Amino acid sequence: MIKLAHVCIESADLDATERFYSLLGLSRQFDFQNLQGEPIGYYLRFDDRSFLEVVRVATVKPEGRVMHFAIETTEIDTLRERLVDAGFHPGAKELGADRTWVVTCRDPSGVFVELQQYAEESMQFRGGTCLIDYTP
Repeated sequence: MIKLAHVCIESADLDATERFYSLLGLSRQFDFQNLQGEPIGYYLRFDDRSFLEVVRVATVKPEGRVMHFAIETTEIDTLRERLVDAGFHPGAKELGADRTWVVTCRDPSGVFVELQQYAEESMQFRGGTCLIDYTP
């Protein structure tokens, strides 16, 4: 078995970060504290075995951050609406080149988050080659 265990992101504001991800349905699994008893982060739960690790930093660094990560959902419109209602600015729902519905947003620390809702024709199910306009 191979499965994503967790993605770790930085946060300068643990409360704001938790509020953002709770809108998407994640809940706190456990906390990290340093030896002085100060909160320094937590794990947020996607499901029984997949997590988002959040670590407090003084300043979020642009280098070495996760380029993005995607959260699969069957309720993309509802999640987008929750983000808008909470004052975030997600993009419009679009059908990606991989034939998967996507909404993009940045969390309070600037991490780029994709919400994805697979469709019957999504390449994640069908395979093939996805042609995109991208040059590294």
